Amino acid sequence: MLKSTSVEESKFDETTIISNGVKIDGKLTSSGNIRVEGEIQGDISSQRNVVVGERGNVHGQINADSITIGGKVSGTVKANKKLVLDPTGDLQGDVVTKILVIEAGARFEGNSKMGTSGDTWKSEEPVKTGSEGKK
Repeated sequence: MLKSTSVEESKFDETTIISNGVKIDGKLTSSGNIRVEGEIQGDISSQRNVVVGERGNVHGQINADSITIGGKVSGTVKANKKLVLDPTGDLQGDVVTKILVIEAGARFEGNSKMGTSGDTWKSEEPVKTGSEGKK
């Protein structure tokens, strides 16, 4: 028996591709998957997955269910489920996610917070070690 798919279900399987050589200034929002091989100056928001390919370059915040970075990202990254930094990935910015995977060779400079998807980034005071408070 064939399974019927509704229009709602099929739109989540679609992928928006920003090809190499394409530059976008502004906010990108999608209910489906997004793959970036070009350059985006602005925020990306997806209800599904975002992949920044090896040639991809993003300057802005990324919010998605799952995120994979193989290119360069400068900005805050919030993944509801999982963030993967591939060996060619370069992330400069803060991370909020449930699962963080950093492959050998990847570059990450920033702060990370792992927790439930409802958590938000909170700046905290640094913890003092025993020698800092003594005179």
